[in-house]
Formats: sequence, C-alpha cells, structure tokens
Amino acid sequence: MSVKTGGMLTNEERTMVRDLILLPYIDTMVSKSLMEVKHSNNVLSRSYLLAGRYVQNRVVQDVYKLRQELKRRNIKVVEDTQDDFIIYNWIYFRGYQEHFGMTRDVMRTEISLRLTRYTADLGEALRRQL
Repeated sequence: MSVKTGGMLTNEERTMVRDLILLPYIDTMVSKSLMEVKHSNNVLSRSYLLAGRYVQNRVVQDVYKLRQELKRRNIKVVEDTQDDFIIYNWIYFRGYQEHFGMTRDVMRTEISLRLTRYTADLGEALRRQL
C-alpha cells in the first residue's frame, strides 16, 4: 500500500474509509440473519450459522486491519449525521478535514458486492477443504 505523506486523500484511502463505514452495517445485517436462522427449524440451520459466523469473523478481521492501517496513515473517521437518503461522516487526515457522504443506494450496492465477495471466499475455503 502506498502512502502519501501530505495532501488530499488518495483513492485507495477513500476506499478504505468507505469500507470502514460499511462494514459495521454488514456485521449488523449478518447478525440479524443469524438470529433468524437460529430460531428457524430449517434442516440446514447449523450450516447457515457456520457460514454466517465465517462471514462475521472476516468482517471483524477487516475492520481491525482497516483501523490499524488508517491509524498508521493518520486518518480518523467520525460518524456525523444521517438523513433519509445520505449518511455523513467526517474524515480527519494529515491536518485536513472532509465531510464525506454516502447515499443509501450506494451503500446497498457496495454492501451487496462485499457480501458476494465474502460468500465467494467461503466457497473457496470449502472447496479447499473438500
């Protein structure tokens, strides 16, 4: 990962900030799904729980790595306000600050893409085991 010592955020850093904002939402969604599965009588509920816990574990690992890397780059993300369509955060970095907004539609799309990646990772891990 390249690090710019001053100036504005790089595209890579913006992506990291976006992911740090989205990952807690993914964790919440997976937690809710796990609770639903836990209380269902589905024959495969144990398998679904294992898969969900795998995804949750990956989310936690990714949040930890992102926080460490952003801290190393002297970038801090602070939740600000929400309205019906946009969620705002403040980004403090290298003596600058920026108000960062993301629409709910963009968030839904990005969350869907990220969940697809986590599911593909799970599938690959299962294939390696078999």
